[in-house]
Amino acid sequence: MHLKHGLLTYCIAIHILVKSRLIKDAKAMLESALMKASSNGNSQVFTVLHSLIDSYEVVGSIPFVFDLFIQTCAKLGMVDDVLDACKFLNVHGFTLSVISFNTLLHVMQKSEGVHLVWAVYEHMIESRIYPNEVTVRIMVGALCKEGKLKKFLDIVDRMHGKRCSVPGLIVNTCLVYRMIEEERIEDAVVLLKRMLQRNMILDNISYSLVVFAKVKMGNLEAAKQIYEEMLKRGFEGNAFVYSLFIGEYCEKGRIEEAVGFLEEMENVGLKPYDETFNHLIKGCSTSGRLEASLKFCERMVTTGLVPSCSAVNEMFSKLCENGDANRANDMLTVLLDKGFVPDKGTYSYLVAGYGKDGDVDGVLKLYFEMEHKLLMPDSLVFTSLIISLCQWGRLKEADHYLEKMKARSLVPSSYVYKTLVAGHLQKGDKMRANKLYTEMVGE
Repeated sequence: MHLKHGLLTYCIAIHILVKSRLIKDAKAMLESALMKASSNGNSQVFTVLHSLIDSYEVVGSIPFVFDLFIQTCAKLGMVDDVLDACKFLNVHGFTLSVISFNTLLHVMQKSEGVHLVWAVYEHMIESRIYPNEVTVRIMVGALCKEGKLKKFLDIVDRMHGKRCSVPGLIVNTCLVYRMIEEERIEDAVVLLKRMLQRNMILDNISYSLVVFAKVKMGNLEAAKQIYEEMLKRGFEGNAFVYSLFIGEYCEKGRIEEAVGFLEEMENVGLKPYDETFNHLIKGCSTSGRLEASLKFCERMVTTGLVPSCSAVNEMFSKLCENGDANRANDMLTVLLDKGFVPDKGTYSYLVAGYGKDGDVDGVLKLYFEMEHKLLMPDSLVFTSLIISLCQWGRLKEADHYLEKMKARSLVPSSYVYKTLVAGHLQKGDKMRANKLYTEMVGE
């Protein structure tokens, strides 16, 4: 832009144009000013914004100039600093319109800035600029883009106790839920109160979210008090809240109380869902109640649900430690038929279990299964495999997998080398033993 005028002169002209309702011309000048600041290597958004604020009183401008500024930044794709700019304007007493927020949300939702959408929506409500149908449509689009729409539809349904497909309610529940998950509890509660005042969220969902917040803080007693207050006010317990309590009791190792809540949940006609069972599988496993853990897993599968990888891995870890690798593997076969997708950890626990039991063929079978599923075996898998082969005197195969391990840039432990050295010495192959020892010392 070949202009001799300084940025301040430009901003004064922009104010005059906006005040005169020559919006198209003002927008063109704003674009030029932003692009010029950008070419100078500055933070273009704040460079122009500071100049607009400094010149605001000079011409007795109008607040719409800042709406136009934010909309122009959005159009130019300058989204990284725009949220801070919105907050800066709010602090200086300038409130943006819902149209400006919608423009910004739309651009972010369509770009790689989808992660910023929720921060802007949160700031919007904090600033008492409330969403309209366009806003809600954009936010639902953001949920779809993140692949989280079904998750929050299900959460709202469980809190409400029946199908609830009101888009605004789903979006607002999602915002508060995310804030609680991020452990921004105080901010979440303040925002929740504001939503309640504007009838943007239902009372029973609000109570459920507050219980969630207390549980997230680790304050089980406070969570129970909120729950009791909820019941006294005539609201029914719901699957979401019951599952929260079951999860927290499992986390604390209070399995009897968790099971008690499960029974109560079912007695009032509520169905446990995947998260409920995952809590119980993990909790029972961690507490050493492996039979109960297996039964909850079997029961889950019979209801058409598939456990999470973390729950299965916790159960398999404890079963294999307990010498029950075969039972864990049998359960894996059942789960695979139901659509369960294992990860490296799943197989690592099983391999370690079979290795501990001295079942080298079981270890090899699992290794090949991992390779078939393109789950690259890690150091733990190779270690268990090599040690098992050495224990059975199958040193040639052990050496083969050692080379494979190194070819994948995995570093064998000194224990692996010592086991191989001892095996080759026992077989009388001193040359191979010395070579491995030299490798180990070099490592």
